[in-house]
Amino acid sequence: MTSTSAAAASSVSASALLAEILHSPDTDGIGIRILDAALAEYLDHGLRRTSVDDIARRAGIGRATIYRRFPNRDELLQAVLVREARRFFEDIAAATADLPTLAERLVEGFVVGLRTARQQPLLNRMLTIEPEASLPFLTIHGGPALAVVREFLVQQYLASPEAKAGNVRMNPEEVAEILVRLSISLVLTPDTCLPLRTDEEVRATAQRYLAPLVLAR
Repeated sequence: MTSTSAAAASSVSASALLAEILHSPDTDGIGIRILDAALAEYLDHGLRRTSVDDIARRAGIGRATIYRRFPNRDELLQAVLVREARRFFEDIAAATADLPTLAERLVEGFVVGLRTARQQPLLNRMLTIEPEASLPFLTIHGGPALAVVREFLVQQYLASPEAKAGNVRMNPEEVAEILVRLSISLVLTPDTCLPLRTDEEVRATAQRYLAPLVLAR
């Protein structure tokens, strides 16, 4: 497979997964209780030490009820991660939807995305307590996750008035990749000489170094 066809296949896969994340139903009341209980158990005890019995007990239901909706632990964990990812994307979309220019959307999306990733309880719990289990999915095996976030950013770009009018000359996939890789690096290695301690500092740094990317030719 050529690099071009591989990239196209990756994009198709990322688009499908992104659609699942953004449009998957919140499920019924019992399902929400299960996901809430699972998230709480993961935060309190970690992924490895959490059993279906623990989740059932916290949700106040029988384990058979969980297995009717989620056949195994991996599918339950995936459902929790999908819901957290959807919240992440919704935060960025809500923060950028009414901004008039693509540069402003890029800057504010970076601010909100970095803040949300830094404060995301489950991600921080995994990186702090179980890094050996979570780091591979953000580093050497992080291609699928990177592709999904990149696809989301490209869709945000394509929906902007400037892109629809053809007034921006840049490669949206390349710019999105730069943003995603930079964000992951800053989350995994927060020590930096860049002024990124507050939202105001992140915004100013993004305006200085990232906003010009929308002018790339």
